[in-house]
Amino acid sequence: MSEATPFDFDLAVIGSGGGAFAAAIRATNLGKRVVMVERSTIGGTCVNTGCVPSKALLAAAEARRVSFDAARFPGISTSAGPVDMAELIGGKRSLVETMRSDKYVDLIREYGWELRQGNAVFTGSQEEPVLEITAADGGREDVRAGHYLVATGSAPWTPPVAGLRDVDYLTSTTAMELDAVPESLLVFGGGYVALEQAQLFARLGSTVTVLVRSRLASREEPEAALALAGVFADEGIRVISRAAISTVRTDPETGEVVATANVAGGEREFRADRLLVATGRRPVTDGLNLGAVGVTTGDAGQILVTNTLTSTNPRVWAAGDVTGHREFVYVAASHGSLMVENAFNNAGREVNYRHLPRVTFTSPALAAVGMTDQEANDAGIRCECRVLPLEYVPRALVNRDTRGFIKIVADADTRRIVGITAVAKDAGDLAAAGVYILEAGMTVEQVANLWSPYLTMAEGLRIAALSFTTDVSRLSCCAS
Repeated sequence: MSEATPFDFDLAVIGSGGGAFAAAIRATNLGKRVVMVERSTIGGTCVNTGCVPSKALLAAAEARRVSFDAARFPGISTSAGPVDMAELIGGKRSLVETMRSDKYVDLIREYGWELRQGNAVFTGSQEEPVLEITAADGGREDVRAGHYLVATGSAPWTPPVAGLRDVDYLTSTTAMELDAVPESLLVFGGGYVALEQAQLFARLGSTVTVLVRSRLASREEPEAALALAGVFADEGIRVISRAAISTVRTDPETGEVVATANVAGGEREFRADRLLVATGRRPVTDGLNLGAVGVTTGDAGQILVTNTLTSTNPRVWAAGDVTGHREFVYVAASHGSLMVENAFNNAGREVNYRHLPRVTFTSPALAAVGMTDQEANDAGIRCECRVLPLEYVPRALVNRDTRGFIKIVADADTRRIVGITAVAKDAGDLAAAGVYILEAGMTVEQVANLWSPYLTMAEGLRIAALSFTTDVSRLSCCAS
């Protein structure tokens, strides 16, 4: 039981996504009194409009693509008919509803914290913050808590392009609710959402053109952009790099979306039936009245937090996308648990992204952990790198798909591995293995001499490490 306090609850959580649930579960396990406030659908972005539905649709699209691509295996011939988009989206909704119930709604009852459905606004003062909750029926309740956690996530952001507001454009959320596959699709953006959605709709049957301001996956190794551009070209996806979009309009005669962009110093027009804007996300903090309780936000609306996740008000914490930190559900969940440990156990724990894995679920996938080549150089590390084409990885050869690579970035002085990037099937698993390699401070020689099961993609890590000292083109397929 919690000790008697002047507060209604020990912890009030605004939001109900991964960070919010991680915090509520941990706090409840510590015997704390918890209330969660959600103004919309329980579960947040990941289960409702992010990870779960997008990866479910990507898996379906990949299954369809395999039927077209099976001819790479001699003796195999398959085909696929048109997509019943309404049925596909219906299946996605059913999966989301099941997971929302099993992994979110049911857990509230199981752990026993309180839920308020309504809109939360801070009132009071910095010294005595109060949460005013307004329910859909107009009822109001003031909640006083020892600590408050803002875990309201992020939402799709659209750039200030002339005419965009007058166009019926799609976001990553609304695109996954379409009842028909667009014949053609323009995609604005080159980040992970744009990449995944572009390939998704191309595999479902759309003719896709991607307009990207710089290059694909601009935060990752340049080899990744080249590899994915090649994959997209193979699949009929047109990528226009270094495109500065100036205007967007709807053609009144055809109903097409028309985007004008400056490409290589000249103006070009691009047309499609639909437009998907996937240019990033922004934290959701509007309407919370954070200034009233002394919480400072940044230019994009993010709550500015310390490494321990406290805001400028020591009783108000933030977790997940709303902090402006990396937008992964596992980051949000880690934040939620860390915040509770710091608030109630005085743990003093700090977030550390040094070995944070990151995955883009294209096919083949892009995944990385640690530093890129450029980041290592910027940090003053004299680095040595090797890029291993997948043609030297036996698993890729038997898959008959050698599109991609594995890159290792190492400190040239210590030989310690500081970064790994891969474009490959199961690249996310390579990044997960990379977390342990980097966390252990392993050298290229250590990885090169580890056991690795033959005919796995993970064997590619060992071969990439071997390439620092060995001509891997002269290796036997199963001996080194």
